[in-house]
Amino acid sequence: MRIAVTGTPGTGKTTATELLETDRDVINLNDVIKSEGFSTGTDEERGSLVADMDALAEWLDGREDVIVESHLAHNFEADRVVVLRAHPDTVVSRLRERGDSDSKAYENAESEALDVVLSEAVHHHGTENVYEIDTTDREPSEVAAEIAAVVAGEREPSAGTVSYVDWL
Repeated sequence: MRIAVTGTPGTGKTTATELLETDRDVINLNDVIKSEGFSTGTDEERGSLVADMDALAEWLDGREDVIVESHLAHNFEADRVVVLRAHPDTVVSRLRERGDSDSKAYENAESEALDVVLSEAVHHHGTENVYEIDTTDREPSEVAAEIAAVVAGEREPSAGTVSYVDWL
């Protein structure tokens, strides 16, 4: 079984998966993009690498019983997709803390308010395979425990239960 942990940048994916107690390997796709050279260039406006999605898909092919973590993870085959969510103000705060520009932080906050990653996850995997977890005001260990419950099959799908559209 392959589990995807995805969400807008700043929702806590890397922090939570680092705390996850599991026998499965956790693959951080952003690290793979850098280490394997799976980019097609740099988005100068955003200051980020542009992922070679075909190369990533080929690299992931055959890797089972893993947890794949990235804001891109929902674009690949997965049996269950965990979408981490956070209030847009929280996204801005977290991204600023890690040194992202205001424009990048607010662009991601708007994406979070518009449910962009959630919508893509549901489109690719169906509501029956998508699990939302709100990370706002929660300890990373609590979020990791919620992800573990999804992995163990102890949590029901919950796409569409978190909304921040009022932030707009």
